Amino acid sequence: MATVVLALGGSLLRPEIEGRHSWIETLVGIIRDRVAADDRIGIVVGGGSPARDGIELSRPIINNEGRLDKIGIAATRLNATIIREALAESGVMVSGSIPHSINEASMLFDERPVVVMGGTVPGHTTDTVAIRLAIATGASRCIIATNVERVYDSDPRTNPNAKSYDRLTHKQLQDIVGPAAHDSAGPSGVVDPMGVADAAKENLTLNVLDGRDIEIIKAAIIGESFAGTVVES
Repeated sequence: MATVVLALGGSLLRPEIEGRHSWIETLVGIIRDRVAADDRIGIVVGGGSPARDGIELSRPIINNEGRLDKIGIAATRLNATIIREALAESGVMVSGSIPHSINEASMLFDERPVVVMGGTVPGHTTDTVAIRLAIATGASRCIIATNVERVYDSDPRTNPNAKSYDRLTHKQLQDIVGPAAHDSAGPSGVVDPMGVADAAKENLTLNVLDGRDIEIIKAAIIGESFAGTVVES
């Protein structure tokens, strides 16, 4: 039995993502197959546009990053509920609630092979939640599914000369994403630097990939080679 944790960027659920309904249905099928193979799957879902919109609406009247983070966390739990209910509708043995902490999520694995959650507390993103869940449950790796093909040394959407990487060490990734700190609610990079620091400390393998292509997610979950970035010490 293997344990894998998957961090789904909230951007993957945006209305403008073509075929997002079939994407979710295919994801559900992949998870169902892994459960049949006796794997345990943790899924941590980001807030995406609902989180950013809520924070943008509130920032002029709320001058406290912790409170703004709570708004973003609420959005992650909404998105997590969408994924949880889709799995339950399909008959997958998934946790009956969205846990509020890593400890709660870990205990839910004693009851069900699939646990879905969003954010937990202010001060970090769902990337860090996923990485910490992977560490707590002894997962073999944490898959970071985002909306870029792999890790770049700068944002490829604004820099056409950005360099991409197939493999990195934790230290190299930390140098790219910056020091382990949480400056403000809302913005997100390819991987939360706080999570990278945790992964480096525990020597946890990270797979960073383009989650828009569900077949790439499937390959990473199964443990096959995939198009993306592998991060190891």
